[in-house]
Amino acid sequence: MGLEHIVAPVVEVDGLGFHFKTRSVFLGLDLRLAPGLTWLRGRNGRGKTTLLKLLGGALSPASGSIRLDGLDSRRDALAYRRHSFYCGGEAPALDWLTAGEWLDLHLSLYPDADLTTLQAHLDLFGIATVAAQPVSGLSLGQYKKLQLALALALPVRLLLIDEPFNGLDAQAVEVLQDLLARREASRSSCIVLTSHLPLRVAPTLTLDLDDRPGVL
Repeated sequence: MGLEHIVAPVVEVDGLGFHFKTRSVFLGLDLRLAPGLTWLRGRNGRGKTTLLKLLGGALSPASGSIRLDGLDSRRDALAYRRHSFYCGGEAPALDWLTAGEWLDLHLSLYPDADLTTLQAHLDLFGIATVAAQPVSGLSLGQYKKLQLALALALPVRLLLIDEPFNGLDAQAVEVLQDLLARREASRSSCIVLTSHLPLRVAPTLTLDLDDRPGVL
């Protein structure tokens, strides 16, 4: 029996259905995700990023429900989003802002964020001096570090991270592995992470979409 069945879940997914115009991705997907680190795996095209965006509230289910600590992702959308954060690999959003303004905007949505921890993360990733630079002028690696420094300082219950090691140098990979290990050990939140690279920190749960009922 997996950990998702013996520890009180943070996330409960029941009968999830989601469809793009050209294909269906999920139909009747059920999940229970507990505190700790969930490694989300599967072949390309199996819906890993789509699932992360559904869990983060960026996409809405066609059927079924997603609940975070009892909050429904559709019915309680605002409260749900305040307790979750999606860290993706897309091109910089709000690219007219400086890095500092980008951080301030996100911090305004999460008033309980630990600013001391955020500054420590920026220092560890070597980007403490980029605040005045436009987000559009950051390299892929710098932007990824900025996202990760913020994400791992937020006191959210559900943290969703899509391919975090892409674009990182070896030193940043080490920093990220250490920060993930600390967050996982605290069991204060549920982290769902996709990665094609092996994880140094042992995941609480490995969830493979290739053989999961409800994945089309």
